[in-house]
Amino acid sequence: MSGDVAAPAFRRILGVRVEAVTAADLVRQVLAWAGAGESRSVCFATVYNLMLAHDSPDFRQAIGAADLVTPDGMPLVWGLHWLGVHDAVQVCGPELTPLLLEAAADRRVPVGFYGGRPRVLEALVERVRRRFPGLQVAYAWSPPFRPLTPEEEQKALTEIRASGVRILFVGLGTPKQDLWMAAHRGTVPAVMLGVGQTFDLLAGAQRRAPRWMRTHGLEWLFRLLHEPRRLWKRYLWYNPRFVLLFARQLWRERP
Repeated sequence: MSGDVAAPAFRRILGVRVEAVTAADLVRQVLAWAGAGESRSVCFATVYNLMLAHDSPDFRQAIGAADLVTPDGMPLVWGLHWLGVHDAVQVCGPELTPLLLEAAADRRVPVGFYGGRPRVLEALVERVRRRFPGLQVAYAWSPPFRPLTPEEEQKALTEIRASGVRILFVGLGTPKQDLWMAAHRGTVPAVMLGVGQTFDLLAGAQRRAPRWMRTHGLEWLFRLLHEPRRLWKRYLWYNPRFVLLFARQLWRERP
């Protein structure tokens, strides 16, 4: 990282660099990048991200291009602990986004939202404006749930640049949001953060798992119980494979 924030400790988990950064440090770093008008990207990694990166070279390249990859899920926090980074903590979109919005409102940094369903995005913008007086929401768009045409893509990029946004929250879901940020890093003059489900949570369209489930690494189970048809493959196929692959990594890297 650059700016006035010290570079965090990191380890590679299944080949992906994951940084141990605190939420407070990340807020300071994002504000520093935004103040300088830099084009940056931040990924909040889960087991699903890392397994997609393991299986897909294209996605591995996309997530590897991010300026910062934080441990969103508790399994990755524990993984960093087992690899020797004992002060690693969970840094995830639903908890970091309100902190960034509050800081952006205080510093008058324009923010934007790209993604989400139209009704969710409308509710999200209304809620954050009420919650954070003075917040400058300079851009918000819910793209259609299909690949954009070249003309639509160019129009969206032109509008993002013209809006003056300096922090752009991207809620397209994994892997789409990570690929989108990788494709536009260097062309969008903003700090892009792939926050996924955060749009639905802040808009009140979904509930998050209770804290005790999150603390014990069971947020995936809460989500699976609420969206079994959509998420069964993600968790029941990828999670056991991650355990086996990471156990093999630990065995190979043992002292």
